[in-house]
Amino acid sequence: MACPVCNEDTSSYGLRSKICFMAHRRNLRSNHPWRKNKELFNNEFELRPPPKLLSGDDILCQVNRLRPYKPGKHDDNPDKKRKRVDFELNWTKKSIFFELEYWSKLKIRHNLDVMHIEKNICDSVVGTLLGIAGKTKDTVKARLDLQDMGIRDDLHIEKDGSDFKKHTPYYTIVPQQRRPFWQWFKTVKFPEGFASNISRCVKDGKISGLKTHDCHVLLQRLLPVVIRPYLSREVCDAIIELSSFFQQICAKTLIVEDLKRLQTDIVVILCKLEQIFPPAFFDVMVHLAVHLPHEALLGGPVPMRWMFPIERKLGNLKDYVRNKAHPEGSIAEGYIAEESLTFCSMYLKDVETSFSRPERNYDGGETSATLSVFSCSAHMLHGRKTAQWSKKDKDTAFWYILNNCDEVEPFKAEHKEILKRESHLDLEDRQRNSFPTWFKARVNALHKEGSSEVNDELYALSFGPVDTVSTFTGCTVNGIRWHIKQIEETKSVQNSGIMVPGLQGDRASDFYGSLVSVVKVSFICGYSVILFKGQWYNTSPKKRKREGIIRDYHLMSLNTDIQWYSEDPYVLAAQAKQIFYLDDPMLGGAWKVIQKIQHRHVWDVPENEEAFNVESNYDDDIDQEDEVGTAMNVQENIVYSSTHLRRDGVQPETVILSNKDIGQRMSTTNDDFIDDDYIEELQSEDEENSVQSDVDSDLD
Repeated sequence: MACPVCNEDTSSYGLRSKICFMAHRRNLRSNHPWRKNKELFNNEFELRPPPKLLSGDDILCQVNRLRPYKPGKHDDNPDKKRKRVDFELNWTKKSIFFELEYWSKLKIRHNLDVMHIEKNICDSVVGTLLGIAGKTKDTVKARLDLQDMGIRDDLHIEKDGSDFKKHTPYYTIVPQQRRPFWQWFKTVKFPEGFASNISRCVKDGKISGLKTHDCHVLLQRLLPVVIRPYLSREVCDAIIELSSFFQQICAKTLIVEDLKRLQTDIVVILCKLEQIFPPAFFDVMVHLAVHLPHEALLGGPVPMRWMFPIERKLGNLKDYVRNKAHPEGSIAEGYIAEESLTFCSMYLKDVETSFSRPERNYDGGETSATLSVFSCSAHMLHGRKTAQWSKKDKDTAFWYILNNCDEVEPFKAEHKEILKRESHLDLEDRQRNSFPTWFKARVNALHKEGSSEVNDELYALSFGPVDTVSTFTGCTVNGIRWHIKQIEETKSVQNSGIMVPGLQGDRASDFYGSLVSVVKVSFICGYSVILFKGQWYNTSPKKRKREGIIRDYHLMSLNTDIQWYSEDPYVLAAQAKQIFYLDDPMLGGAWKVIQKIQHRHVWDVPENEEAFNVESNYDDDIDQEDEVGTAMNVQENIVYSSTHLRRDGVQPETVILSNKDIGQRMSTTNDDFIDDDYIEELQSEDEENSVQSDVDSDLD
């Protein structure tokens, strides 16, 4: 009963060195063809129904049957070895929470920790793909398991004279490809605050020192991009679908219909993985993923329930330890000292404290201006240059400001009607050329009349920008830090990616580019507008071959060598959303994969009608973690042909087998009770033959 949800109905199989959980076909519909396909799975039919979901009262009945037991040395327990019987399952004691009257009535009493489930699955996937010692599940014993089960003959260990040959499977990256695989990670740069610098963890063709959040980013963001050139389409399908599942389940905003779809998708994904990886891959952590959508339906978004904030707090408490001989006392004294300083700092009005100092990405706070284009607050960082503005750039920037100011729209409509009475030809070009002059005259006339339609800000806007313009190499807007593309070559972060929603004709479309300059446009009376000058890339749907956007799975790639809108490069700083780009190893060259993000400290709270509009999430085609928008159509296709499972042109590895390995056979157990002595024996063998993992689960 390793799975607390399946409970006594957990399906497990005893392999040579571990227990595996790979009966996910039970969760498919009763007439699904995979249920009767022996060859693709474990050489058995799967006709059982899904495991029964037990209530809190059922669990209470189980724990009430436990016998009294005192751990440690006692007269009635001389061996300190607890002898359990079948009906006790894996319960060791009755939780004190059951003393609460309502505890057994709760739908969900304890959360499955998505953080550690995701981390362990990431370790297993990456370790198996790259054959990392101590992490790979494609071991000699895993191959012998295939032989014991009578499946995948091509991957069985073969005897060649006195040697034993282990062939390279199709689901691993061969050694010749691993160096460019890891070299790609050296080029990865994230926006500031999004993730740690993973490129520092890659050295000499190996990766080490990954934290739990690094595995979170690796599985959801990086792995789907980098594996495509090195693995077959079928293997990429399953892994990228698994990545998309975790990206959707970890979203801040969840839709009930999406979670119901994920409940079906994860079963298909795990069944496809069963067709790819050996049975040893499917430990209980992989199995627990099948229950995550149901728990999200009951408990809400994962970020409110996982272990990241708990681990971060525990890390803070560890920092209090000064005397390692007495860690508890050190933590207590450090905690009291911090609480005292926190209390006192609230009364120090003239001293900068953690409560009064501005944030790192402080943008200056709210402005007194009310006009939409003047009200954007921004904090300029560095690299200021002042110059005279050319008439062409000045007119281009001013037209964009007027065209995106809500308060100017009534004047634009009035001017357009005047132009229509003259002629309907070239209406947009004529308005662009004549509107600024007409707008200035119209606003001045209304201002002289004292009209309420014109205030001081609109009056200042009508005069247009001054001839002097200031440019910067960076700024902070809406709590997000921006840098221009030119200075990022020497930085370990990428803060120049821009995405602006817009229209191409009558169709909604996003525009992608890179920031090349931060422009502060000054007006009379001290008002100013912050513009971003971008280098925009071609995303037109009317594209030739290898231009525009290419979609592969849920990924979008564009060619950064082909630029667009060079004559109209400006956007309002408040309109820009930050993204980042990853080199596309599949297409190569200047092709980049677009990665949309949602900053952890920035929340976009939807209105009520938007929150319940389920269909709108599919139209946005977003790829970020703020809401479920990375939906992929999970295909129920057969992953591989059982007659061709080896890598072509790769020499097999010579392995050493003992007489015990040759003669031993798998002891298959489908029963619900797992013998403690058997588990202890398997764990001791794993400890002797495994290598200490380099991945640390603690957070910084």
